[in-house]
Amino acid sequence: MKKLSSLLFLLASLSINAQNFVQYVNPFIGTGGHGHTFPGSTVPFGMVQLSPDTRIDGSWDGCSGYHYSDKIIYGFSHTHLNGTGVSDYGDILLMPTMGTPSLDFKEYSSEFSHQNEKASAGFYEVKLDKFDIDVRLTSTKRVGYHEYTFNKEGNANIILDLNHRDKLLEGEIRIIDSKTIEVFRRSEAWATNQYIFARVEFSKPMKISASKKDQSTLSTFSGQNLALAFSTSVKKGEKILIKVALSPTSYEGAEKNMLAEGKSSDFDFVKKNAENDWNKELSKIEVSSDDQDKLSVFYTALYHTMMQPNLAMDTDGKYRGRDNKIHTAEGFDYYSVFSLWDTFRVYHPLMTLIDKKSTSDFINTFIKQFEEGGRLPVWELASNETFCMIGYHSVSVIADAMAKNIKGFDYEKAYEAAKKSAMEDHFGLNAYKQNGYISVEDEHESVSKTLEYAYDDWCIAQMALILNKKEDYAYFMKRSQSWKNLYNPETGFMQTRKNGSWLQPFEPREVNNNFTEGNSWQYSFFVPQDIEGLINFHGGKQKFEKFLDGLFSADEKTTGREQVDITGLMGQYAHGNEPSHHIAYLYNKVGKPEKTVEKVKFILDNFYKNSPDGLIGNEDCGQMSAWFVLSSMGIYPVTPGEVGWETTTPYFEKVKINFEDGTSKIITPNTPKSELKNVGFENIKKVEPPKFIDLVAVPVIESSSPVFDKAITVKIKALNKNDQLFYMTLDEDDANVRKRFIPYKKPFRISKTTTVSAYAENKGEKSAVVTAIFNRKPNNWSIETKSKYTQQYDAGGKEGLIDGIFGDENCRKGNWQGYQAQDFEAVIDLKTQRNIKEISSRYLQDSRSWILMPVQVEYYLSSDNKVFFKIATVQNMLDPKITENTVREFKAEILPTEARYLKIVAKNFGKLPEWHQGYGDDAYIFVDEIMVK
Repeated sequence: MKKLSSLLFLLASLSINAQNFVQYVNPFIGTGGHGHTFPGSTVPFGMVQLSPDTRIDGSWDGCSGYHYSDKIIYGFSHTHLNGTGVSDYGDILLMPTMGTPSLDFKEYSSEFSHQNEKASAGFYEVKLDKFDIDVRLTSTKRVGYHEYTFNKEGNANIILDLNHRDKLLEGEIRIIDSKTIEVFRRSEAWATNQYIFARVEFSKPMKISASKKDQSTLSTFSGQNLALAFSTSVKKGEKILIKVALSPTSYEGAEKNMLAEGKSSDFDFVKKNAENDWNKELSKIEVSSDDQDKLSVFYTALYHTMMQPNLAMDTDGKYRGRDNKIHTAEGFDYYSVFSLWDTFRVYHPLMTLIDKKSTSDFINTFIKQFEEGGRLPVWELASNETFCMIGYHSVSVIADAMAKNIKGFDYEKAYEAAKKSAMEDHFGLNAYKQNGYISVEDEHESVSKTLEYAYDDWCIAQMALILNKKEDYAYFMKRSQSWKNLYNPETGFMQTRKNGSWLQPFEPREVNNNFTEGNSWQYSFFVPQDIEGLINFHGGKQKFEKFLDGLFSADEKTTGREQVDITGLMGQYAHGNEPSHHIAYLYNKVGKPEKTVEKVKFILDNFYKNSPDGLIGNEDCGQMSAWFVLSSMGIYPVTPGEVGWETTTPYFEKVKINFEDGTSKIITPNTPKSELKNVGFENIKKVEPPKFIDLVAVPVIESSSPVFDKAITVKIKALNKNDQLFYMTLDEDDANVRKRFIPYKKPFRISKTTTVSAYAENKGEKSAVVTAIFNRKPNNWSIETKSKYTQQYDAGGKEGLIDGIFGDENCRKGNWQGYQAQDFEAVIDLKTQRNIKEISSRYLQDSRSWILMPVQVEYYLSSDNKVFFKIATVQNMLDPKITENTVREFKAEILPTEARYLKIVAKNFGKLPEWHQGYGDDAYIFVDEIMVK
């Protein structure tokens, strides 16, 4: 019976694999436009992504190493990123050439034509026009296979360049024999300390014909400047096969991986196995349509969801941990490349439906990264935490898996890691915990961080509920309501808090440093954990529907900073970036599912195409494609961590989901919505949540300005009209004007620098205390700037440089004035003749943000604002290559001199040099606070 069962299972598998889903995959989708995908060979979740590189820099549209608009190939490297917004990878570059070998990329590169280029799942081929060489690539999980056909006889070369793309920190090439070499590469890019080992096997003996190295022996070449050429004579039509096994751990790991996956010398056999691997995975969802383009878009989207995370362990289970030590995975596969800010939304919920095994492996990887690195991954890459993007969205993936009863990982360990992530003090979390929100003064991207932390806290609460941790559930549910502290009932938008009030002026279309790749329009809908509460705050379903309509009908132009991620606009809905992805489904929540159907169909029809520019924005490690896959099936996870999908009309005539347990589910446009809602999780019982305490929103403290010359009026407003308000004040003389919190009755006046604190109370529950500081201006000076500052960096406006408020090392908090591609020039009127003995001004260097110290600062004095004489020049002494954020005061002590007017000229650094990642762009000067004694 056991043999019969195995035979039946095999026959069932063969029946599924007999369907050729690979024929619909077009790896060129997303390689143009801003999709940032690559067309080369990989297998599902493989360590190897063997693909051509047409970009050697880290340019925006070259993040994957390839862009469809390019005409030159520099070589074929073994690691790539799928649709990210930051460049990295491109490890172990090989390039075949003919004739005299050269190690100059300008010489060994070649033009190519798309007419001679093909790609399919697990396979890539191209002709190198310069050398008349046909290249074919395929792969297994850990081994890349190259087949080079030399169409002319002569001297053939294989270039191995370790200085390709990333900065080489350490490199080594070891010659084992005439057909075998070993390679070690440690590099720095987005991930700052990447390790990769490789074993390279040639199908015929090769000789070293050129070298570039720092050190060498008879058999070992090493250094930070490292490339070799291997050469042999070839006949016309001769082929050279090269196999490259990767390992994150060691030479021994690479050798074991080669023995396990690199035995075959039959390229077509390996290619066929790669296609079979893809057919097996793609068969998890079968869709029916007469439209071949729709099938290509769907199966390419499904293909893109299976290109990462990437296997990051050897065949014996060894992997490089977050502590940079070698560990062994027991009972699970260890992965890398977690773009969690993007993928928690749709990608990971898709995996819970079609790949529960990988979901548990991902979470086991999270747990190990927590144990070995101290934190759950945020954006992990090659055993490095990049801390790119915001939130601690690993907890969303874990909570979603626990809610859906996915097994294979330790729930208690996962919860421990999630809770610790939420209790730390970095990235604004300290202010968030204490005050219930993050303000401009606390941290940049304060609105987005507050809202996303609140959702993550809800996820932790759901985990606590499942594990019967009642106190933790109540605590995190209360924190999950922190969104209420940013909701302005007068506008209906989530707004930035500054100095206890709202940041003004307010424009919901403005893209600025208070939001993460978005604006208030897009983030005002990010309350997935409490959509009902958000609707009620708007005044009910009808008003919320109108607000939704306003998003889709708004002017499509954004204001403020140019943000290349914001694409695919429908009004202010931006499908090209993740914060908008759930919004079309919110019409379901107000009883208008027909509007969800309309918006979703428009997106499916118009923002996904069977062409190189077929993605409206970055693929983002499968997130963009996962949106298409689930939405086209008629289901969507608006709230990961909650069992049940939002629904729409399926895009295909028929969808069949083949689950891991051997069962299947068929979906058609006629499938009842109630049936669609729980597809894949029909038998999950929800845990009944206990009641929890509602959060009382923090009040707003308002005045005409935080800096004043004359007495000003202070008002305190509740965000909920039923709240009672209490306040306390402390002036600059440390005289307690109010020694304790007293009820607030009406606005009051202040004439000195004063700290005002307030809280709201409702039914015995108190809000956090909000504090505002109102500064009496330390002088009566005025200032006129001859230069024009960038809108996003105004330091509070015209008077921001003489208001006594100092900017810190974080330029994005708003206390610096920024000037790009120009010198900074300003004139200060001291109002009367003064005896001046010292002048100083403060500047910021944040090299990674294009902000460099001025080359020099010149100080001039005048009595009539017409004739100025130079009194001092202060030279910059800080190395522009220093990347640590640094504040410097340019101080000039002078002989006492009488003057009324002071002119400052700070000389801009100019164009960024070759060593800078922004080479050729214009540098900024950031200035704050000019002081005179």
